[in-house]
Amino acid sequence: MFTTLKKQGYHLIGSHAAVKKCLWVHNALAYGKFCYKCRFYGIESHRCIQFSPAVSWCWNFCLHCWRARPSDYGMEGQELLKLPYVEDPEVLADMAILEHRRTVSGYARRAPKEMYREALDPKHVAISLTGEATLYPRLGELIEVFHRRGLTTFLVTRGIRPDILANLEEEPTQLYVSIETWNEDMYREFNKPAGANLWKLTLKTLELLQSLRTRTVVRITLVKDFNMGSRDVSGFAKLIERSGPTFIETKAYMHVGASISRLTRSSMPTYEEVLEFAKKLADATGYRLVSSSKPSRVALLTKLEKPLVRYGKGCPKSWEEVDIEGEKYVEEYR
Repeated sequence: MFTTLKKQGYHLIGSHAAVKKCLWVHNALAYGKFCYKCRFYGIESHRCIQFSPAVSWCWNFCLHCWRARPSDYGMEGQELLKLPYVEDPEVLADMAILEHRRTVSGYARRAPKEMYREALDPKHVAISLTGEATLYPRLGELIEVFHRRGLTTFLVTRGIRPDILANLEEEPTQLYVSIETWNEDMYREFNKPAGANLWKLTLKTLELLQSLRTRTVVRITLVKDFNMGSRDVSGFAKLIERSGPTFIETKAYMHVGASISRLTRSSMPTYEEVLEFAKKLADATGYRLVSSSKPSRVALLTKLEKPLVRYGKGCPKSWEEVDIEGEKYVEEYR
């Protein structure tokens, strides 16, 4: 397993964690182009660590996942349910920063000098690389360590461990719950859960969001001819009412990585289709469509009048500065 991950560009940490350079780290340093998280939330791509504390452990086998899944490495049964060893949070945080620096070290001559110096001093951790982060039992401690080192954190989860999220010693700067389905039948068909009660746990996670102090996001991954019809708008709207997140993201499935063996390229919606779905969801929920990013085929909805974030260099200063119909720069995914 680890040999394969190394070949794929993962920088492994201990027995269960990893860092990998994001495409947008490269785009920022090489071309000055930033990820949609810069536009939406003020995150400077070149200073963002893409990290996982549970690199190949997950309780879902989602069709759209573009990362290699545990089953691809022959993992099964109890191997999927818990990490083989629990690394120390201090070690994971220190090594994540170190490995990020290694991933950007090759840009010393290519990137602008100031941006390169900034890249060596990361300010954000996206705990979202691969696997299910909430399977790391010391997650709250790890988030606290990152915060103590001056980094903000975005935690992404499929929502199958509400017990962990409800008892974090420290909450992340922002919590994402990523969903693709709005009822149990769809969930079983598309997410291929390893357990019988994971949909109920997902619903508990969504209900938990309003009790948290941190910003929350429900991210809906859109798959053409699967979850983009009028019934789907109504179904997702009910989940939004149940969870009351700070933000909603509607984002296209991207036909890349391991997912190409499970879904077709026609499953990938266009930017225009994503935007149209976002408008319908806004009408159904009372949220406002406030921003979008054409390269990433994603739209942002919220009830907030103004952003709650401090925007970094290279990011728009406010949502109002963003053309809702898209950008001039479009990167085609190949």
